[in-house]
Amino acid sequence: MVKMAANEEKQQGHRPGVFKQKNKGHKHGKHRTKGEIERENKGRVSVTALTKKQRKEEKRMDRRHKANQLRRNKKDMVLTEKRRLGTRDGPPHLVAVVSLHAGVDAGAVTKLLRQEGAGGVIHQERCVSGVSDSFGLLMPRFKQRFTFLSHSTADIHSLLDVAKIADSLVFALDSAEGWDSYGDYCLSCLFAQGLPSHALVCQGVSDLPVKKKVESKKALSKITEIRFPDARLFPLDSEQDATLLLRHLGTQRQRKLGFRSRRSHVLAQHVTFAANSPEGTGGAPTGLGTLCVSGYVRGRPLQVDRLVHISGHGDFQLSQIDAPSDPLPLNLTTARPAKPGKKGDVDMQDGGEDEAPVRVLMKANPSCRESLLAEAEVDPMDGEQTWPTETELLEAEEASKNKRVIKVPKGTSDYQASWIVDEDEEENGEIDEESSEEDDDDDDMLDEAMDGEDDDMNSQESGLGCASEEEEEEEEELCSTERTGADQRYDEHIDEAAEEEGLKRYREARANELFPDEVDTPLDMAARIRFQRYRGLKSFRSSPWDPMENLPLNYSRIFQFQSFDRTRRRILAEAASEEEGAMVGWYVTLHINDVPFSVMESVQSGRPLMMVSLLPHEQKMSVMHLLVRRHPSNTEPIKSKEELVFHCGFRRFRASPIFSQHTSADKHKMERFLVPDAPTVVSVYAPITFPPAGVLLFKQNNDGIQDLVATGSLLSCDPQRVMLKRIVLSGHPFKINQRSAVVRYMFFNRDDIMWFKPVELRTKWGRRGHIKEALGTHGHMKCVIDNQLRSQDTVLMNLYKRVYPRWTYDPYVPLSLPWVKREVTVDMNDLDME
Repeated sequence: MVKMAANEEKQQGHRPGVFKQKNKGHKHGKHRTKGEIERENKGRVSVTALTKKQRKEEKRMDRRHKANQLRRNKKDMVLTEKRRLGTRDGPPHLVAVVSLHAGVDAGAVTKLLRQEGAGGVIHQERCVSGVSDSFGLLMPRFKQRFTFLSHSTADIHSLLDVAKIADSLVFALDSAEGWDSYGDYCLSCLFAQGLPSHALVCQGVSDLPVKKKVESKKALSKITEIRFPDARLFPLDSEQDATLLLRHLGTQRQRKLGFRSRRSHVLAQHVTFAANSPEGTGGAPTGLGTLCVSGYVRGRPLQVDRLVHISGHGDFQLSQIDAPSDPLPLNLTTARPAKPGKKGDVDMQDGGEDEAPVRVLMKANPSCRESLLAEAEVDPMDGEQTWPTETELLEAEEASKNKRVIKVPKGTSDYQASWIVDEDEEENGEIDEESSEEDDDDDDMLDEAMDGEDDDMNSQESGLGCASEEEEEEEEELCSTERTGADQRYDEHIDEAAEEEGLKRYREARANELFPDEVDTPLDMAARIRFQRYRGLKSFRSSPWDPMENLPLNYSRIFQFQSFDRTRRRILAEAASEEEGAMVGWYVTLHINDVPFSVMESVQSGRPLMMVSLLPHEQKMSVMHLLVRRHPSNTEPIKSKEELVFHCGFRRFRASPIFSQHTSADKHKMERFLVPDAPTVVSVYAPITFPPAGVLLFKQNNDGIQDLVATGSLLSCDPQRVMLKRIVLSGHPFKINQRSAVVRYMFFNRDDIMWFKPVELRTKWGRRGHIKEALGTHGHMKCVIDNQLRSQDTVLMNLYKRVYPRWTYDPYVPLSLPWVKREVTVDMNDLDME
């Protein structure tokens, strides 16, 4: 007993763990302060309390101060960017004067702005290379400087290039009509591309009587509010009006265009060309040379290792960047007019006796300079197998053991017997060769040939019917000689070849609209051979299609991103944070290597020269997808794979695209024609361009005029986008039972029916089914349908194949002829319709 008591005294009491139940204390009504709680805890902080304290939101005053700080920083950034334009620290305010009416002279607007009463000092004449009506203007009163240029609207490509780089546009309107049909066409192109800040001016209103002046202003306001609902109309008849316009241009809010604000760009103000004379040709000049272009840096800082793109001419490399003296200095104490003899593009820098020497800012590093490589190097032996594997060697040995015995004539050697082939093998070999040689273009040509045969048969039938009416034709010929002179002049303007082509295109578009994707099964060729590249899909939405399967050879020439969106975000973020190179507002001279002399000829002909610095990878070729919508002014059918002219950002090129539906699925149905009332995705082989960027599509007619076809924006760069061409084979129900039917006219032999037996059938009335068996040898087949067919229903079979654009990329775009000639043709067509 004594030992047991001693053991009990040695035992320790139980200590509760962390999971011991803790009951709530009695609510005695007393409230503990935060100080009492901290004194009781003695610095101990629980894990839950620490986590809650980390996730605790900011206090109301902290949130308010933070929001005010962000707002203040953003406001300061906007004000700094606004005050930099046109001042000492930024480039001159570039203003382009555009006439929207044939009866309005844009030169009258610039002439009024040149006068000294407007408050400006003309410091430089012909300050833009290639543009005769351009000048630099200093405004000491506003502490700003402007560059004005007036360019003809006859060349739509030059007009769009100027609008891409101009800070403001001044639209000159007619006092009565506002703008004409061609002016409305130009506005459609400018709005689709991206319209910068603008102002509307009108001359001749002040000369009207007071009563008519008010009426004219109301009529003009009613016309302009359709296109410019919030714009203000400025009269421009006196020097005071010119001063108000200059004040408005210098203080108005600048509209930001995404495709140019992320890239540095330069408008050429002085251009020289030095031809290359390599030693290997004995000092003879070649067609290439070094182009020296002087101008102000705009948008983002310009780096010498980046490639530059000259609009309409291609991509080039820089060798160095110089810093000459500013030809338009905003020095308010020494601002003086230009000397009378100082004009032209030869000597445009302000200097003379005290001209500062030209400094070399930076030179290109050959190891860091970006390459002009646009296409990937193709190795034709890359996919070849140089040595057979062990499995293939074993298969070859087994095949040699299982030799088939062939009957040969007596006296035939083993070598001669190896050349003898059975008839079945010969037929299969021919089929394989035909299927390997056939491609997408051959299918299209075959479709057109089949359509042409139908047209020929119809023409022969009509010829037989017309042969019996020769006497009536002779009478019509006698009547045709008595036509009036007006009819003969009308016929002179009609192009018969263009009329026939337009009629053929209209009939194809009409047939595709009435019977979408329906194709007739050929009688002289087996359907399993004609449509061997097509396959059936259980569900167009959910059935799988491998995007890397059977890619064309052109895909070995293009580049692909692992993630285009991630690369785009990274490159644009790096471009926004760049602080190296020639800064915005500097007047620099760019030395561009290996430029053809045609660029200098373009400048000498009077067209402005624009350059833009390309972002990384923007010189490489890939598959670009553009989201466009058809322009209401164009009504002619536009067929897929037809050559079009593209304006994509700063680039201009020709290519043959394909059209497809804009959906969120992984497969997209190809459209044979450009759909008029729905957004369409245009896919084309073109250099990579990072969005956002505006897109314009033009079609060049036989008369040289380029019509606006569609407008939109850049969508993405994705070579793995699957675009499927659908064809529909149709059959007629011959005998109808309760759950089955006998269908004919879909196929014309038994082998074709057995070949396409796994493909599901559908009808125009929504029934579904499949082929059960073939009946006879003439193409009749028994089909099982989920419900009883109607006699007027049609049985259909959908087949699909993947299609790709054509590689017809061409950076050279011919000039569009003036639109004045087109107005005569339009009036004649309207007269014919009446």
